[in-house]
Amino acid sequence: MNLKIKYEFTAKVWQYTAPVGWYFVSLPLELATEIRAHLKSEEEGWGRLKATAKIGSTQWETAIWFDTRHKTYLLPLKAEVRKKEKLETDISITLCIWL
Repeated sequence: MNLKIKYEFTAKVWQYTAPVGWYFVSLPLELATEIRAHLKSEEEGWGRLKATAKIGSTQWETAIWFDTRHKTYLLPLKAEVRKKEKLETDISITLCIWL
């Protein structure tokens, strides 16, 4: 059985500045530092960690990626999730991830 660690936090939704740019949430730096200290050995290519995420009543299988420029992990937000939960850029949301 693979036990997962639950992390709950609040962060702002932002959009990557590119045509049809993806939407993301950046994990708080303190949280990213803790995750990287304990789970770096589990990362796959490009600092990817498999995750389950939940915002409101929407839960999905995904991954977080470590962004070396900002020194934190990024959680991509699929269009389906954004639509269901009425997410827009610059709003703060509370969410859970399990790694």
